Amino acid sequence: MKTLICMPTYNEAENIDRIVPAVLAAVDGIEILIIDDASPDGTGAMADALAEADPRVHVLHREGKAGLGPAYVAGFRWGLDHGYGAMIEMDADFSHQPEHLPELVAQLGRYDVVIGSRYVAGGGTTDWGLVRRLISRGGGFYARAILGVDVRDLTAGFVGWRASSLERLNLDAVEAAGYVFQIEMKYRAHQLGLSILEVPITFPDRVAGESKMTPAIALEALWRVWKIRYK
Repeated sequence: MKTLICMPTYNEAENIDRIVPAVLAAVDGIEILIIDDASPDGTGAMADALAEADPRVHVLHREGKAGLGPAYVAGFRWGLDHGYGAMIEMDADFSHQPEHLPELVAQLGRYDVVIGSRYVAGGGTTDWGLVRRLISRGGGFYARAILGVDVRDLTAGFVGWRASSLERLNLDAVEAAGYVFQIEMKYRAHQLGLSILEVPITFPDRVAGESKMTPAIALEALWRVWKIRYK
């Protein structure tokens, strides 16, 4: 399938010129859409330069920082409009490693949704502190218990989708803007009966740039999971 990497960016100038060639080298025929939310550090201009140099790179500029969920939804819509058969969510900071892409792409030939999972056999994290590990594990258990979804890594952000699956999801109805977007999307896929596979990945901490995760974002997920469940 013609596959598009959807890569939201905000202040990723330290990473963007390294991650793009690494992704393009990982899988033959893959293309990238950089979705930049008006990064003040010049990420958008760097993305434009990469797109001018390589026709496999595309850029979608947005007017300002509006959250992870809307960025991905905009990217998915762009991909659907341009005829891609599959799309993969991927961070720009090397926490999602390009070496895992061939497996995700291959499995999308058989499954509707393929999740790069830290919490199945063979998966894991590196360079994470104890508090971060506890929050991640605890948050996943909390969400699974409320939603009744048998996905080990509900908060995973390295996720492949068939275009047909995204069309069935009704992107207009997706509400979450923050990282709880990842939970909402998987819950919607589960409710539709889509086939879901988790493949193991190793998830390191970012080396360059600053994390966008804040305590407020983590707390938002606590109550939004209930809203997802009962709406």
